[in-house]
Amino acid sequence: MRPAVKLPRNSTTALHRPPQPPPLTDIEIISLAQQHGDISSQLPPFLLSESSHPTLLSFLHSRASAATPNSSSSVSDYVSSLLSLISRHPSSALSSLLPPLLHSYLSLFTSHKIPHDRNSFSTLQQLVGYIDSVEISELPKLIDSITSYLPQINDLEDAHVLILLPKCVELVRISNEIDKPVEYINSVMDALLNCEWSKVLLIKMVQIVRDFSFCIDKVRKSEFLEKIFAKMRDDVEIQDLPGLVYQLLVLATKGFGKRQVIEGVVLYFGGTKKAGSIMKQVEGTVLLHVNFAVKQDTSLGQEVLGLVRLDSRAFNHFTVLILLSIARIRRFNESAVAVLKTALLNAYKDYKFAKVCRWLPDELKEEYLEKARAIEKAILKAVNASHYGREHILPSIVQFGFGLLEGVEEGTQKEISKSDGLMGTEELGAQVLKCLFEVHDMSRNEIIEQSKLHVLSLKPERCFPILRLLEYLVQVHPHPMLEHVSHLKEMLDYFAFMDDKISYRVVTVLLPLVKFSRDLKDYIILVLRKAMFRRENTVRLAALNAILDLVLAEKQSKADGLFSFQESSSQASSSQQAEVPQPTKADLFQELSGVLQRCLYQQANVRENLYNGLVKLVLVDPLTAGTVFDFLLFHFQRFYREDAEVVQLGIDQCLKLENGKFCIEEPLDCLLFCVSWILLLQPQIRSDQPSESQPCFGFSITQDNELGLLGKNQDSGSTPTEEEKRRCSATLILGIIEVVMNNIVAELAKAADAQKSELEKELSQFVEIHDSVEKYTSNSRQCSGNRKSIIRPSATDSSHNNKPALGTTKLTIERTPLLSTLTIHRLLQLALELWELDSSKKNSQLSSGKAQAINFKTLSCVLQLCLRQLKFFSFVGKDDPLKKLIYGEIKLIGPSVMNIILSLKAVPKSERDISKKESKGRKDFEDRLEYIHSALLCLKRLIEISLHSSKYAGLIDDLVSANRIDDASTTAVGDEECKLAKGIDDISTKSKELFIKKSIEPLLNEFLDFSFFREAEILCDIVLMIGNTLPEERRNILGSWTMKIVKTSHISNSKVAKCLVLTAVNLTSPPSDFIIAENMAAELLTVVGSEGPTEPSDTSEKFPVINKSTCAAIASTILQSVESTILDFDSIMARLKTHYVATQKGASFNRGGETATELAVEEILYSRTEAVVEVLSHFVAMNLKETQAEHLLRLSAKFYKNLSKLSKLRIALKGCKQVLPSLKYERLVEITCRKLTAPIYNFMAQMQKNQQESNKTKGIVNKIKRENKYIPDLIFQIEDYEKYLIQLSKATKVNLLRHAKRSTSRDFKIVEPVNQENANGSAEESGGEEGETDSCQLPERNRPVAEEEDSEDEDEDEDALVRVKRAKTSLVVQDSSDEEA
Repeated sequence: MRPAVKLPRNSTTALHRPPQPPPLTDIEIISLAQQHGDISSQLPPFLLSESSHPTLLSFLHSRASAATPNSSSSVSDYVSSLLSLISRHPSSALSSLLPPLLHSYLSLFTSHKIPHDRNSFSTLQQLVGYIDSVEISELPKLIDSITSYLPQINDLEDAHVLILLPKCVELVRISNEIDKPVEYINSVMDALLNCEWSKVLLIKMVQIVRDFSFCIDKVRKSEFLEKIFAKMRDDVEIQDLPGLVYQLLVLATKGFGKRQVIEGVVLYFGGTKKAGSIMKQVEGTVLLHVNFAVKQDTSLGQEVLGLVRLDSRAFNHFTVLILLSIARIRRFNESAVAVLKTALLNAYKDYKFAKVCRWLPDELKEEYLEKARAIEKAILKAVNASHYGREHILPSIVQFGFGLLEGVEEGTQKEISKSDGLMGTEELGAQVLKCLFEVHDMSRNEIIEQSKLHVLSLKPERCFPILRLLEYLVQVHPHPMLEHVSHLKEMLDYFAFMDDKISYRVVTVLLPLVKFSRDLKDYIILVLRKAMFRRENTVRLAALNAILDLVLAEKQSKADGLFSFQESSSQASSSQQAEVPQPTKADLFQELSGVLQRCLYQQANVRENLYNGLVKLVLVDPLTAGTVFDFLLFHFQRFYREDAEVVQLGIDQCLKLENGKFCIEEPLDCLLFCVSWILLLQPQIRSDQPSESQPCFGFSITQDNELGLLGKNQDSGSTPTEEEKRRCSATLILGIIEVVMNNIVAELAKAADAQKSELEKELSQFVEIHDSVEKYTSNSRQCSGNRKSIIRPSATDSSHNNKPALGTTKLTIERTPLLSTLTIHRLLQLALELWELDSSKKNSQLSSGKAQAINFKTLSCVLQLCLRQLKFFSFVGKDDPLKKLIYGEIKLIGPSVMNIILSLKAVPKSERDISKKESKGRKDFEDRLEYIHSALLCLKRLIEISLHSSKYAGLIDDLVSANRIDDASTTAVGDEECKLAKGIDDISTKSKELFIKKSIEPLLNEFLDFSFFREAEILCDIVLMIGNTLPEERRNILGSWTMKIVKTSHISNSKVAKCLVLTAVNLTSPPSDFIIAENMAAELLTVVGSEGPTEPSDTSEKFPVINKSTCAAIASTILQSVESTILDFDSIMARLKTHYVATQKGASFNRGGETATELAVEEILYSRTEAVVEVLSHFVAMNLKETQAEHLLRLSAKFYKNLSKLSKLRIALKGCKQVLPSLKYERLVEITCRKLTAPIYNFMAQMQKNQQESNKTKGIVNKIKRENKYIPDLIFQIEDYEKYLIQLSKATKVNLLRHAKRSTSRDFKIVEPVNQENANGSAEESGGEEGETDSCQLPERNRPVAEEEDSEDEDEDEDALVRVKRAKTSLVVQDSSDEEA
């Protein structure tokens, strides 16, 4: 109610003052604002006076101080009313009320005198619209008030006041009334960054910062984001993360630190320790946010890809999830999966390089290993968590898994060792898909469909990993696989059109399913029956092998008690026909015998595979021996006949003439092999079997009837067709002999003592016959040199699992060995016994000499058989039943071979000297060396098998136990550092060192003493093989022992010297290895010689192994070691480049001192490069031969190319800070310029000069072409290196070229070679007479003598070309000495 008006005391004064407008109450003001609908109407006089402003503000404070429940709404209504009146009359005096109203309300809000609720928030939103009407000078006060209030914000409602800040900052930024507005804005941003942020303030700051992001510079943006992510790790609740990340992504789409936002999100979710299902669900929501943000702004996707490309340290499980998520966007489908795959493959590549790089420290190798493990774990963790709201990435996971599998090529990729704890590309890809198959039902159809498409479309070599995946799924998850049997049948439909290896493998993969589905079994049989009638031999062969495996699978399942067609899948789908219990059908072998019978009349390789398959069948189920024997009997009797006392083999019936050439139609040896093993494995044939139908191998082959089997003896009248037939017959006879020897050895095991001597004698005879027949199968002097030996495909060759297990070179397989390892072992024992028996007979020289010749022949044949057996060992599949049958006792061969070596070399020196004088004795001695050589090759092969397969690791133990050298001979080495097998805990390492100590070391010393160079070369190879598998400490001891031999042995054989030097360098750990190489290079300089006045010496005093005969071989060995090190530089350069770029671009992934590790790698690289310079500096001073000089030029060009890369890396990128080069780098530059760059120009000049003075014209054209390639390339690489040195010197203000040539252009001096005739001519001839001088030199270089010598090798056109090219290169290029002066 309005109060009563009082009259003034002095009425006279009152009459002269203007009348005061009647005041309004706050309620009247609110009512006025609500009823004042006409904007053009006048305001009450009270509001038009500025004197009313204090009253109006007092109403605001009184309402705020009223302790009523509705105080918040009353304040909000009052302020809204004032703002409404101000907006209607902007030109009135009421508008000046706005600044104090803002300050007053803000003061009430920040002092918590009014509640912070939706009413206050609504009022603040209204105030934002009136900030434009506030004078600019008032805005800093508002901003300061807000920033000072920031530490008090602890609740979401407290942060409502921040909506005023962006508009105020923007107005200050664009105004001209504020002095230095940019500096003021920066101070405001600093105040925001320096104050303490609560969780609520963090979220609110992320929301509002995008509104004034244009006011913040790059540095403060980075600090702002760093503070946000730092607070995220400490204070933010899990439920607030999705919204916060969304705001950050929105901020990134506005251009606010895109890369840093992506980095922060990846680092937070990839490194957070918060776990549980809630966190995984939050990650799924964040993935959807990222996916949506990338769709809106594709540059964010590029930032994600660039982040992983820039530095693999950003790789974690959340990075994998993000990449898989954005891979669902069409634009990033291929690139995202490719980046993910490349990061993994690069990690494997780095680890493989570090593992074999000898000069990298173990700490770095361990880091490479941990990096690869971390990437594997990240991928598996991402896949395992794919069922927490992340179903949208399942197609990407399937794509990634198959991308890994299809990148593996069978036989070419060297798998990672399982001992390192890494899975490898194939296993990881398979594990990804296995996990999806087990967890997500929806992915199963896609995985099987993609498997089918990949098998049908990829190259055969790339299909095997996918088939192995299918094999696992079939074995572990048969019922889910049967639900998709239609896809599997579709794959079988292409059996005849796929590669034979793949088609065969597809059937074997599906075999475990046939016991659950008769329908699938019948379908497989139908497909195979149809394939047997195809014209292509490979298709029939694959179908035969598949049929045999189907029969074997049934037999094995029955043997295990698992095979029952009455079983059915409880999870079978409706697409399958209902399986009802049915009576068991006849044996599958009998059911398919008609198809198999057809194979007996097809090509030889089909028959051979059939015979071997039947042997496997009998091995699995011996009870089927009778059935298999009946199956083969009629066919066998076609070639095996008995007449009274004569047994005949129809070898001629096994051959046929086709296209004018004889070939093997029936592999009779394989047939006999099959029948003999059937009889050996199941000797008791049914009692009702007629006796005449049981074949007994009573035939014998002697040297008398040998020629009858082979036809007439070869002579000059033999035609090529007859020789071809003879070789085919000999091939069959050799196999038959081996089958017979297997039977004899089997009888020896059961024979009584009285019969053993007769059987051993018969075995020896067959060995001699084998040796005499074998010469017909090879291109020897007795055979035509224009014909190739018979190459017959065999079961071992066509086996679909076969691949060289030891990484050896491919063999020319002429005939599959049919001898079992037991037979080889018995033959070795027999040869050793005969040799020892002959050595013990000293009384009868005649009989002893005759027996010795026979024993030598037997021993030679047995060793060749043994070596062939070991070569074929690696070509047999590890799961092949025949491998156990034939090669199962491979360990028995080792001790026998070792004993033969020791017995053969045990010849007294007196007898050896006598043997060398007599012609017959000399031949026996040479034969003995040949046998030692063959035995050592067998030993080397055995050690390769032992080192590459843990299953045969005990071979070396057997070799150690077989050593019969006296203990006195093992104490020859006196150096303490050469004592082996002392204090070793590892059993394998101890066995290897004992073998070297007791066996290899005495043998090598003895062979070197008696100049058995070929044998010593094999022993060096064995030492190097074993030494590379030893720990570093033990390897160094072995290298020291080898170095002692190098320093004390006078060896003239270049191959042995090369092997010794290579072994010594490779078995010495860096940096000592290059110290040895440098010392040897210095000694090589004294032997090879240089262009100086010093005469070269014949032998090095420090290393006697370096002499005129061996210097070329040793030089090439050292250059090869240097070249391998230079090739290693490329991988290190790639790693350093990644580190430099990531560091200069500000990637924030410096974890656990990785920068220190990279610096250590850099220091090691400098040291190794310096060592290379020291070694090469000696070579550029040598007078090398042309081939080695060219090798040195190529090597130097590669080296300078790497130096250019290294120098380029030291130059900072544009906009990045330049770092000063380290002292080691400056030292490297100095040594390179002083010791290598300057001398190498002299080397090139001298090389051209020597060639200029040479009289040889043969092959000179090719030499000139090579010079025109190598020399310019080397000069270009040197100048490119110096170009980057100049740029680096300018960038760092450090003179790196003080030891290099100063001029920017290469200054040359043309030196003309002076003819001998004009050597004493006047010195006045110069200048204009140069043309005459050149024209006079051409005839001198092509003297008639030289033309006569080479007239037989060079035609006239080439001579003309030589003259032209020589005329162009007749001037020797040398560095000018003017500058030096």
